[in-house]
Amino acid sequence: MAYNVKLGERVKLTREKFSISVEELSERSGIDAAMIKRMEDGDLAPYLNPLIKIARALGVRLGTFLDDKEQIGPVITTKQDMAQVERFRGVDSENDRNRTFFSLALNKTSRHMEPFIVELSTSSAGNGKLSAHEGEEFIYVLEGKVKILYGDDSFTLGTGESIYYDSVIEHDVLAAGDAPAKIIAVVHEPA
Repeated sequence: MAYNVKLGERVKLTREKFSISVEELSERSGIDAAMIKRMEDGDLAPYLNPLIKIARALGVRLGTFLDDKEQIGPVITTKQDMAQVERFRGVDSENDRNRTFFSLALNKTSRHMEPFIVELSTSSAGNGKLSAHEGEEFIYVLEGKVKILYGDDSFTLGTGESIYYDSVIEHDVLAAGDAPAKIIAVVHEPA
C-alpha cells in the first residue's frame, strides 16, 4: 500500500543526490535501514521524528522533503487546499497512527519554520517514546484538550491555549480525555 510516495521519493532523491546509501543514512540518523527503505518506497507512512533525524543526517531542512515547487514569496493555504495538503504520520512507530500532520507551507522554499495542523486521535495514549531534536516548537490548541509531556513535567491545555518550548528536551503531544484534538504546531529547526 502506497502511503505517501511523493514524500518518500523526495527523501530518496535527496539521499541519492549526496551519494549516500540507505545503510550509511541509517548509521548517520539512527533510523533502521529497513524503515528508511519502506519510507522511500512509499510502503510506510513517513513519521515526523525520523524525517527530522534523516534531514539532520543529510544536512538539509525538514522542508526539503515537503517542498513541491519553489515559491519565494508568501504561500497561502486555503480551506480548499487542506484536502490536498501533504500529510504524514507522527512520531516514529508503524503502530503509532494517532497523529496526522498537514503541512501548511509546502511550496515555501528556504523556510526556517515548519507549520502544521495536527489531528490527534483519542487513541493518542503515546507509544512510550518521547521525542527530542534541536530547535523549538510552538503548539496552539484549536479544538479539544491536549496533554504535553515535557521532560519530567506534564501540562494539559484546552482550546485557545498554547505552549512554546525547546524541543531538545524530550517531549510528546497527546489528545487528553475522550475526544480528539486539533492543534497548530510550528517546528523550528536551526540550520
